Amino acid sequence: MKKTLLATALLSCTMAAYAADPNTTALPTVLVTATRTAITTDEALASVTVITREDIERLQPVSVTDLLIGLPGVTVAQAGGLGQQTSMFLRGTNSTHTLVLIDGVRVGNVNFDLPAYEQIPVDQIERIELVRGPRSSLYGSDAIGGVIQIFTKRGQRDGGLTPSLRVSTGSNHYVDGQVGLAGGDTHAWYNLSLDGQYTRGINACRVGAAEAGAGCFVDEPDRDGMRNWNGAFSGGYRWDNGTELTASWLRSKTDIKSDGSPAAGNLVQNEQDVAGAHLSFSPLDIWKVTLGVGQNRDRSNRFYQGYYAGDFFNAAGYYAHVPAGYVNSRRNQASWQNDISLATNQLLTVGVDWQQEHIASDTAYLSTKRDDTGGYAQYLGTFGRNEVQLSVRRDHNEQFGNHTTGGASWGYGFDHGLRLTASWGSAFHAPTFNDLYYPYGGGNPNLKPEKSHSTELGLSQKLDSWNWALNAYQTQINQLITLDSNYYPMNISKARINGLEAQLGTTLDGWQVQGYLTLQQPKNRDGGANDGNLLARRPQRTARIDLDRRFGDIGIGATFNAAGKRYDDLANVHRLGGYATTDLRASYTFAADWQVEARLANAFDRRYETVYYFNQPGRTWFLTVRYSPSLR
Repeated sequence: MKKTLLATALLSCTMAAYAADPNTTALPTVLVTATRTAITTDEALASVTVITREDIERLQPVSVTDLLIGLPGVTVAQAGGLGQQTSMFLRGTNSTHTLVLIDGVRVGNVNFDLPAYEQIPVDQIERIELVRGPRSSLYGSDAIGGVIQIFTKRGQRDGGLTPSLRVSTGSNHYVDGQVGLAGGDTHAWYNLSLDGQYTRGINACRVGAAEAGAGCFVDEPDRDGMRNWNGAFSGGYRWDNGTELTASWLRSKTDIKSDGSPAAGNLVQNEQDVAGAHLSFSPLDIWKVTLGVGQNRDRSNRFYQGYYAGDFFNAAGYYAHVPAGYVNSRRNQASWQNDISLATNQLLTVGVDWQQEHIASDTAYLSTKRDDTGGYAQYLGTFGRNEVQLSVRRDHNEQFGNHTTGGASWGYGFDHGLRLTASWGSAFHAPTFNDLYYPYGGGNPNLKPEKSHSTELGLSQKLDSWNWALNAYQTQINQLITLDSNYYPMNISKARINGLEAQLGTTLDGWQVQGYLTLQQPKNRDGGANDGNLLARRPQRTARIDLDRRFGDIGIGATFNAAGKRYDDLANVHRLGGYATTDLRASYTFAADWQVEARLANAFDRRYETVYYFNQPGRTWFLTVRYSPSLR
């Protein structure tokens, strides 16, 4: 029953996406993001991916990008190496069309509405849930392409006191270290973790950008390093009657060098804080109430040649103001959710979300605050082999009025694990503060909200030793916001994205094999001069293959990533060539709970760009020693 699954949601961090032993029957993986209630991945009517802590330790990533790149529907664009600004395009939609949550709290700076993937520390992550397809009918603005929810580490009840330790080094003077302490008893649990990461980096923007009038627009051939400090705490208490109180906090502070001008700066100091708390209780056996509060803060300060960017011209003897020396944003949020079990396998969810966005800067924005309140309802029902999900939401945005979105999904289970799904959903996205109000010719106050509707058809099968899935979809976005040749935001009347995603997983002679393929056509359909062109930075083809095997205490693996050509602009003039990379990895458990890991990224030193005139790292190596009782 779904009511029973509600009580087991927070235990899902122990359920691996892949069984460590192929001869062991894996527990069903639980996720909460697809429906805002706990269901198994087998019950989800959306295309989903769950990345567990076991997967993270197996893949040995140094960034969230390493985990997400190449997954179905996922395209990543990074302006340089580790720590540089990263954008993700889910199912061909804009980088602002993916809602990102950390422990249920919406994140992303208010001015750009871009989640800072590059600032999220991998060592603090317990699992990631990726849901593809529109989810505005549950979450409101932003969820046109899908939702990514990141859950930070937590202790286990009756887990005792559990320390953890990791030390890493690598190319480009890379060093990284983490210490943690987790524990719990019958009722309480907690986790505390601290991490630091540094790299001397690579030259973010290649020489010639100034002459080409592209990329960073300057020639500054030096290494652009990154330094990050982060800490996380989470804890909770569960009473005998099932009432539970949980709280989490994550802070990440990053110094990033870049190639830039006095206006843009060449050193950025970013801070991100995410805090939240949830209280859940059951007034009746069939009724569960969850109350949540949260806050996301983002602070950014820019410097140039050691001077604060806002004062640089004054120090040089000029008196012109340089925009956006600092930008601070804050998002306050609260939620009230009610899950009511109508009958066996019949669940009704109704709730209200509220959020308030603030921005403060030395740049004068015409508006610095706005509220949004949304009410939603969802019905989940199972009738024999049929499953149904229906949802509707009404948002009131202080700037753009009322928006109603909806979703409908149906699934049918055949024999031998074969399953057919079909869905439709609508979504919207409100323009950001920078889109609307950024001064000096950078904002367009006449922008309209983006609206979309999507349809999807899926076929999948899960057997004991292998599984596969095919999902075909079409998304049409009206009033899509994009940048013209002068980097001025504008609405184009229509964009249409057709796509096909394929997944295949199996175990062959002890090897875990997981393959992903995405074929998509993210095209401008506004009828103008750029009609039929590809949307910027989105390739039509991507693929990824993961291979892993253990030989007793030794593990080996490889990841192959490939992407076709893409363009960096609306006119499709600046072409970015396709590429393929290979990552190799190995691990050795040399003592109880101790493991040494080695990774060779981009093993064949492929040179490529995902953003015009910005470099990507060549061949790099990483070496890690880890102590973790979870290795037992």
